[in-house]
Amino acid sequence: MPPRKKLAAVTEADIAAAEAEAEKPKTILEAAEAGSRLEELKAMRRRLAKALDDPNTAARDLAALSRRQIEIGRDIEAIVVAEDEDHSVVVSADDEVWDGTGY
Repeated sequence: MPPRKKLAAVTEADIAAAEAEAEKPKTILEAAEAGSRLEELKAMRRRLAKALDDPNTAARDLAALSRRQIEIGRDIEAIVVAEDEDHSVVVSADDEVWDGTGY
């Protein structure tokens, strides 16, 4: 029989630590393994932004990095809009009974 774990009350410090961990940005690998496309795109955007801000990034790479940064931003925006019913262009309407007339 496995050893029993002791129960303890959750403290404010425990809550703060959990919130800090939840807000911590994931790496691209962590996001990919978690299976969240949105988190993966956000991690990629952070990585690209870091490369764009780096003064050691070669000038020849800046155009491609900038273009990809913009594309990823559009992808993120599309996912956020699709998940948010208030901003979606798809109407969420109830089904109606069809009476068989007209189209």
